[in-house]
Amino acid sequence: MRRILVVEDDSTLAAGLQSNLEHEGYQADISRDGATGLTRARTGLYDLVILDLMLPGIDGYRVLEGIRDHDRTTPIIVLTARADEADKVRGLGLGADDYVTKPFGLRELLARVSAQLRRAGLESEPTEPDPIPLAFGPITIDPATRRVYRDGTPVGLRPKEYDLLIALLRRRDRIATRLELLREVWGYHQSVTSRTLDTHIGELRRKLENNPAQPQWIVTARKAGYMMQVSAPGAGASGLQGSGLPLT
Repeated sequence: MRRILVVEDDSTLAAGLQSNLEHEGYQADISRDGATGLTRARTGLYDLVILDLMLPGIDGYRVLEGIRDHDRTTPIIVLTARADEADKVRGLGLGADDYVTKPFGLRELLARVSAQLRRAGLESEPTEPDPIPLAFGPITIDPATRRVYRDGTPVGLRPKEYDLLIALLRRRDRIATRLELLREVWGYHQSVTSRTLDTHIGELRRKLENNPAQPQWIVTARKAGYMMQVSAPGAGASGLQGSGLPLT
């Protein structure tokens, strides 16, 4: 997991950035003053720094200069309300890799984070997903109509239940984290909680499993996420328990 340091004194903005970065799969830490941010950035534990210029104590320019005295490679995105060209030139001259002016669009900032990590060789380009299996056990799937059948009988899945099933099948026999499933099926919405995910998993089990209380296909990796187990149809959840994963 890539680690990002956000040096920002506005507590509301900092918390919002942290939340959204974590929803994108990053680990995000916050420093709310220049001195603390510089100290943490120099540890070398971070893959990218988002740095505000208007900071209490040591301002962002001095923090930027201090980081670059020790580290020439970690990407730094300057985040500031200063829109003057001279300020941008100064920041870039001190070693900033990108410059985002407040107010900014969240999606744009996240795209810039991803782009800087790719340039640093820390984030791979998207790859084509593995083919999705269209049958497992008694279940068959018709992607053209988004219909699912159990022993040839149609199963009435709601749209999000179908999307969740496909997301699990894409990661067949691998754990799908809660964050991955929430992002892929629901996108980023703060109103969507893990309870929503658990409810939909419960409905899928009720409609697809022979015994929803002891699922054979859709198993739980406790504190991690869920797994669609399709490679060993006869194993059930007990087969995964034998691998050391805590399951329910």
